[in-house]
Amino acid sequence: MDMADNAIIRQHLIDPEICIRCNTCEATCPVGAVTHDSRNYVVDAERCNACMACIPPCPTGAIDNWRDVPRPAAYSVAAQLTWDELPAQLDAAQLPAPAAPQQPQQAPTPQAADTAEFRAATFGSVVPPWSAAHAYTNLYGPKSARKSLVATVTGNVRVTEVGRDYDTHHIVLDFGATPLPVLEGQSIGIIPPGVDEAGRPHHPRQYSVASARNGERPGYNNLSLTIKRVLEDHQGRPVRGVASNYMCDLQVGDKVEVTGPFGASFLMPNHPRSNIVMICTGTGSAPMRAMTEWRRRLRRSGKFDGGRLMLFFGARTQAELPYFGPLQSLPKDFIDIHLAFSRTPGSPKRYVQDLMRERAADLGQLLRDDNTFIYVCGLKAMEDGVLLALRDVVVQSGMAWEATAAAWKEQGRLHLETY
Repeated sequence: MDMADNAIIRQHLIDPEICIRCNTCEATCPVGAVTHDSRNYVVDAERCNACMACIPPCPTGAIDNWRDVPRPAAYSVAAQLTWDELPAQLDAAQLPAPAAPQQPQQAPTPQAADTAEFRAATFGSVVPPWSAAHAYTNLYGPKSARKSLVATVTGNVRVTEVGRDYDTHHIVLDFGATPLPVLEGQSIGIIPPGVDEAGRPHHPRQYSVASARNGERPGYNNLSLTIKRVLEDHQGRPVRGVASNYMCDLQVGDKVEVTGPFGASFLMPNHPRSNIVMICTGTGSAPMRAMTEWRRRLRRSGKFDGGRLMLFFGARTQAELPYFGPLQSLPKDFIDIHLAFSRTPGSPKRYVQDLMRERAADLGQLLRDDNTFIYVCGLKAMEDGVLLALRDVVVQSGMAWEATAAAWKEQGRLHLETY
């Protein structure tokens, strides 16, 4: 027998019980080892090189799981897709004599990725801004002392003009006397009731919080979410989103099972001179709304002086842009707003990256400021285009992209959250 056939490998696995299906691991993996179906995210042992690039961004720790297994008995992708929980570690008696341990390979740096293949995910930071408030995470969940908590729906309104099929809802959840501290940029999990086609309970779905840290209504123990009804997948195939349709159909007074909160890096800066550049599409506006609202409340109270806000917001049409009306009422000296529509009849397609290049002079001025923090949220398809536009603006502003991007990542100044 070949010694390689008898080798023990340390197989990288994802815990399906606490994974919130946020897609961060798949987006971050530089070798394409992570994949998913409608239920589980899994790691292909044949592709995984143990580079660890996916570990820091994971908001729950589901990604940081390992099992020693004989190479011929490595858990296949097909097997992992059926799991409801991780398998136990094999006993020492079940393992052959250990071979030389695998050496983890270093994740590619942004510079290396840029010279080979531009991968936006390699530039995102996994540390919060230095002045961000402390984030509480994983207070409620399958492996926490408190498995979940129940919220009451106190509001559900449509925030787009389109019809029922593809409408977007602003949903307010109240937690009564149960504490759930959340910050702008964090998310929660929603557990849809019932079971899937195999008779198994649904896993939580992740949604970004759309309200400020002191509640959708200041001083109340509540929060809001921005949820679009899903009727097709990213490939355009018909599908009825289990959680999104459940949430959009909720009535005031209904009860919802919640886990979380999640996320400790996609947080806004707190120091007064910090500038925030927000780039989003569709429901990726949720954390941007939260950050904008917190700044607006601070400004109105007289407790915040300085710091600019710039927003690049994209949708297919104006009718599909969430919160279009409220956006128009924000003072021009408070936030600099630029809207891009890609499917307006009779008009050329315009994307957020097009507007970023058009506003390169003003955007570049902000990017040269060490107090500027950048947040990107929306569909995965936007990520590379946005980062390439950022690179163009940086270079046009007289800065070196490699050094600037490395500094942003190290200092928690560029954050990516795409799905």
